[in-house]
Amino acid sequence: MTRDLSRLLRPRSIAVIGGGAWCANVIEQSRKMGFAGQIWPVHPKREEIAGTPAFARPADLPGAPDAAFIGINRHSTIDIVGDLSAMGAGGAVCFASGFREAQAETGDGADLQDRLIDAAGDMAILGPNCYGLINYLDGALLWPDQHGADRCERGVAILTQSSNIALNLTMQARGLPLAYVLTAGNQAQIGLAEMGRALLQDDRVTALGLHVEGIGDLRAFEALGAEARARGKPIVALKAGRSDQARAAAVSHTASLAGSDAGARALLRRLGIAQVASLPAMLESLKLLHLAGPLPSARIASMSCSGGEASLMADSALGRDLAFPPLDPAQQAALRTALGPKVALANPLDYHTYIWDDAEAMARTFAAMLAGDVSLGCLIVDFPRPDRCSMAAWDCAIEAASRAAREAGKPMALVATLPEGLPEAVARRCMEAGLVPLQGLDDALIAVEAAAFLGAPRPDSAPLLAPGTPRAPATLTEAAAKTALAAHGLPVPRALRARTPEALDAAAQEIGAPLVIKAEGLAHKSEAGGVALAPDDPAPALAAARAMPCDSWLVEEMVTGAVAELLVGVTRDPAHGFVLTLGAGGTLTEILADTASLLLPATPDEIGAALDSLRIAPLLSGYRGQPPADRAAIVRAVLAVQDYVTARASRLEEVEINPLICTPDRAVAVDALITIGETT
Repeated sequence: MTRDLSRLLRPRSIAVIGGGAWCANVIEQSRKMGFAGQIWPVHPKREEIAGTPAFARPADLPGAPDAAFIGINRHSTIDIVGDLSAMGAGGAVCFASGFREAQAETGDGADLQDRLIDAAGDMAILGPNCYGLINYLDGALLWPDQHGADRCERGVAILTQSSNIALNLTMQARGLPLAYVLTAGNQAQIGLAEMGRALLQDDRVTALGLHVEGIGDLRAFEALGAEARARGKPIVALKAGRSDQARAAAVSHTASLAGSDAGARALLRRLGIAQVASLPAMLESLKLLHLAGPLPSARIASMSCSGGEASLMADSALGRDLAFPPLDPAQQAALRTALGPKVALANPLDYHTYIWDDAEAMARTFAAMLAGDVSLGCLIVDFPRPDRCSMAAWDCAIEAASRAAREAGKPMALVATLPEGLPEAVARRCMEAGLVPLQGLDDALIAVEAAAFLGAPRPDSAPLLAPGTPRAPATLTEAAAKTALAAHGLPVPRALRARTPEALDAAAQEIGAPLVIKAEGLAHKSEAGGVALAPDDPAPALAAARAMPCDSWLVEEMVTGAVAELLVGVTRDPAHGFVLTLGAGGTLTEILADTASLLLPATPDEIGAALDSLRIAPLLSGYRGQPPADRAAIVRAVLAVQDYVTARASRLEEVEINPLICTPDRAVAVDALITIGETT
């Protein structure tokens, strides 16, 4: 069910229920912001709150409020929510805590939260256990504390599960116009994705920032991504859970490598949501997107009047998906005319200080840099601190950059290497001049990378393959796992099982050298001495096999001619879907930790791109004259695994192939693991 949040987000009347300081703050902050609608305090014993006449009960109000802030205890909150719903209120913020988040402490929190949802019915509620919302566009606040932003006519929306983080974000001094700030709290009724869709539907919102602790409803996030694409409004997300402690522990390579962080990254990438790792990076990304929108490419031009800054820019961009295209002859000619003979021409450019304070020459220089095959110009400039220094000599940089951007018809960012090198007053002045002020070199480059990711063409993806909840999952034997996967088209070695020494000898004779003998029932067989190789004479391998601590063996043909060994794994990630992990396999799995993750279903092109992103990709392409692997065979093998997972999605826990031996003419799974539950 998708609820209409328009009255709650853009109210013309606000009821404030409760008499504490929190409720008084809601009234005072709304007045301070110039809210033009009605504010109706509600308290059973007080005649006024914060200088505003109070009503004894919600039923006494002049009408059904569009929005209500409920700042009373958790038990009374449920009753008031029911009253508001019955009278047709537009929505409410539930400030009280002590619901599901406190179940371990109170013992009744989950029950109270269920009762709260029932009481709300069709009426929208935010929380419980949240600060609420600030609408800076209309000056409407259901917010029990101070905040640090101004009203604006258009800007970005920020949505977070943490009220304290939301409060901190309102205090940013970066010139970023905030249209909305919302807190989600427990998301008892309305999730982050549904709130995000409602914010994107306001034409005055230019971009959306998300601080996400947990994804929750996969289909709702898919709908959020579709809404953003349809409206042409980019989303930037900061996802918690990157640490090792937040990853799911499991015995297999795939589970430990994929985990929840890999699933979240794959999900956000699939939905076309740019991911960043810090709040400053999110703010700078939103600022760039608000002012310039997504970038058509990751190619940029950098300009500074210092060789040190030019080197710093180049080094800081290393390892990022950014490029500094070389200067073409026309650019070089224009730059030589503007700069004279002493300046080395390159991108990043150190234009020296010969032309500083000559706005005309500076503008010609910057315009020449923007004339190349770039989507954005970056002018490195740190302004002096205003409390001790004069900024007058820096006016030329703003003037010249603004002229160059207008002439080239491309965005120009003024990038301070240090955040404090671009004070908020200067940032706002830059914005008025049509420039993008970015604070902090690393965060600025993250923002550019995010904007380029968001501007790249992206085909629509198929709906995610939703995982089930396996009942009594168990791990199949290697032979059973290979048989199951082979039925879906995965190539496996010819193999025979042997349960007696005599059968072992017969199987070895039938398979013939080269062959491999594996002990069945051992985890990590190589480390436990459970693998014997027979490249030619099987006798030594048979003797070693008889000494293995097992009751049966698997005798297989040895796959030779390997170009590379790959890991192909799929894990059930309840929060994100089925995570497909591709990476360096065999003995290199832990050493290299070289992996790429996708969500199922994945297309052949996506699988190919993931393979290309691996550090071992040169091996697959034929390194130093060696033959390349059969890429088509690798992709077919991965698709066969995907086909198996799709057929058993409701009860599958995990599949792992390690290694998939890749040769010039085939890709063969020589070891397999499947953990699967019973049919429900």
